[in-house]
Amino acid sequence: MRVLGLIPARGGSKGVPRKNIKPLCGKPLLAYTAEAALASRRLSRVILSTEDEEIAEAGRSYGLETPFLRPTELACDETPMLPVVQHAVRFLEDSGERFDAVCLLQPTNPLRSADDIDACIQLLEISEADAVVTMLPVPAELNPHWVYFEEAEGWLRLSTGEATPIPRRQELPPAFHREGSVYVTRREVLMEQNSFYGARLMGYVMSAERSVNIDTPEDWQRAEELVSQKSQ
Repeated sequence: MRVLGLIPARGGSKGVPRKNIKPLCGKPLLAYTAEAALASRRLSRVILSTEDEEIAEAGRSYGLETPFLRPTELACDETPMLPVVQHAVRFLEDSGERFDAVCLLQPTNPLRSADDIDACIQLLEISEADAVVTMLPVPAELNPHWVYFEEAEGWLRLSTGEATPIPRRQELPPAFHREGSVYVTRREVLMEQNSFYGARLMGYVMSAERSVNIDTPEDWQRAEELVSQKSQ
């Protein structure tokens, strides 16, 4: 299976300005994802998608390929990630290179390892899944069997649609939420179904101690703490 590793890193960011190249414990945030991707044994090629020349240069200094600069209309605050990935796939296919799947690796999740990437790719390859994503367990109090929605009239209903909640914590089925470090999706699902997930999604459970998604200064502080602990 040929898998493209794609690292998207635009120049604009509001919560933490210029965060993709801001130093985190001594090196740019982008470097953590670049190093994990390049150490992967299952990625056939790793490229950086950015509209920002300074970020492109930083990526190249850590070994990333930058075969294009992303169009600025695909680097706005409101730009979804799917067209960014599709743009990269089309660019490479127009150049004569085709991949079976794409592995999306966002720099804002700096603690995933090469082994995490390879495990997700292997799970996709040996299964009939359309996609594999990293997950974290949901705490019991947030399990869908205990979560209520409020309707317009003010009445509460369980998110599962059941009449009553499961009474005991021990009876709750495992529930998970997207963690964000790795998305691996088959090419046809991305390009023909316009989806990261498809109809058959599988999850790879990450360790909470290696999971952070940097969006705010508070997230950045937690990332610094986790990276420092990891290096001790």
